[in-house]
Amino acid sequence: MSHTLKKQITEAMKEAMRAKAKERLGAIRLILSELKRIEVDERIELDDARVLAVLDKMVKQRRDSITQYENADRSELAEKEQAEIEVIQAFLPAPLSDAELADMVTAVIAESGAESMRDMGKVMAILKPQIQGRADVGAVSGLVKAKLG
Repeated sequence: MSHTLKKQITEAMKEAMRAKAKERLGAIRLILSELKRIEVDERIELDDARVLAVLDKMVKQRRDSITQYENADRSELAEKEQAEIEVIQAFLPAPLSDAELADMVTAVIAESGAESMRDMGKVMAILKPQIQGRADVGAVSGLVKAKLG
């Protein structure tokens, strides 16, 4: 698998530097430092699938922070997190529609020969890489449960 996503993010950082886009640059640097941290900690080179997983997690963390900031009446902090989400999401593939997800779940269940809840793990193992960064894994596992249940 190629490592094109990381290159794209690095290029985006250079563009943001040239454009003096301070907020965008800050968000991109956060992404790159998180990727670097994982590579150093785990002594690996991240492939695109793993980079997507990291980006996905970063978006989730920021959504959680936004909720907390809004509950604490700190809208300026919530806005900063939202701006970071927008930068991070620019590197994620387009989200899947509900119809696309339902079709994927149906196809994977058929392809894997899954018949009951016992096969849930098998179905999710096939789906996860396909939906990474494009759908909420929790929501998708709910769909799978509904179809298998």
